[in-house]
Amino acid sequence: MSKPNLARRVADAAEIALTTRKYVTFIDVVTGLRWLHSRHVDLWRQGRAATLAELAAVDEDRLLTTAALLRDWALARGLRPVDTPYVAGTRDRRELRFTTGAGQEAFRVHWLSPDLSEARVRSLTERQSKAPDLVAVAPSAPWTCADCGDTGPYLIMEDDRPHCLTCADLDHLVFLPAGNAALSRRAKQESGLAAVVVQFNRRRKVYQRLGLLVEEAALAAAEERCLADEEVRLRRRERDRVRRAEEDVEFQAAMAAEIARLFPGCPEGRAKEIAEHAGQRGSGRVGRSAAARALDENAITLAVIASIRHLDTEYDSLLMRGVPRMEARDRIRDVIERKLEEFRRP
Repeated sequence: MSKPNLARRVADAAEIALTTRKYVTFIDVVTGLRWLHSRHVDLWRQGRAATLAELAAVDEDRLLTTAALLRDWALARGLRPVDTPYVAGTRDRRELRFTTGAGQEAFRVHWLSPDLSEARVRSLTERQSKAPDLVAVAPSAPWTCADCGDTGPYLIMEDDRPHCLTCADLDHLVFLPAGNAALSRRAKQESGLAAVVVQFNRRRKVYQRLGLLVEEAALAAAEERCLADEEVRLRRRERDRVRRAEEDVEFQAAMAAEIARLFPGCPEGRAKEIAEHAGQRGSGRVGRSAAARALDENAITLAVIASIRHLDTEYDSLLMRGVPRMEARDRIRDVIERKLEEFRRP
């Protein structure tokens, strides 16, 4: 890939992150370029990889070039650089490394929009500078503690080796399943020592949060606090539900308008259906991605292609007949291209 082409792709990925969150990180860019998946970043943050580079789809030189291109783009945009520590979610809280070489500071910089207020800048800086949560992994395969040779329901990584809760001095903690946000938040606040429990979902290929390990007394105190203000929290949740519904309607209308602009031949009703389907909250579809919420042209096009694939081709019936997914996509590629061309014509 030529450097000008890479610079354009870096700028596109950075622009999406900036539009979405008002700041950009190196990780935003490399995940946006699809050189790293979020599960790779999770592994690295858990301290289970020596460097981020060993998990990437490109070599260290390409990562260094990308960091330099991000810096050039950010300075040209007038963004504010903030050096941010990256610490592993392990008991030793060691500093995470991006590559094997020097110059780690080039990767740690977070580029903040000048539009952010000083209060927002302080809040972001404090949040990013906090040590990450300790992470306990619920393994999906048999494992052995590196110290005692025993096993258990959870493991903690130290020195790139798995340790049981007893050897990690966490066996006095109790498990609180996820599902009650207020209880989890308060139990963690009350607990002097806590760890987030995650498990790898093989189907979705991401680490999913199962709950927390907290002190038993902290859990009891959190339960008492939740009982005391349950009615207030119910009313707040209802207000939040209404607000999110209104935000979704506005976003889906903006997405439908962008579909109509990019694909003037797409019927108005179809554009609305695509936006409502792809932009459904919690669906995990392309319409809920950061790129789509920034109304990125590529993400919008992917949403339209997904609609065509399922409604205008034999794709679903091919899958039902046992045709492999990639082979099925190959068979319908020409149909999709013709339909896209039809939608692009006024």
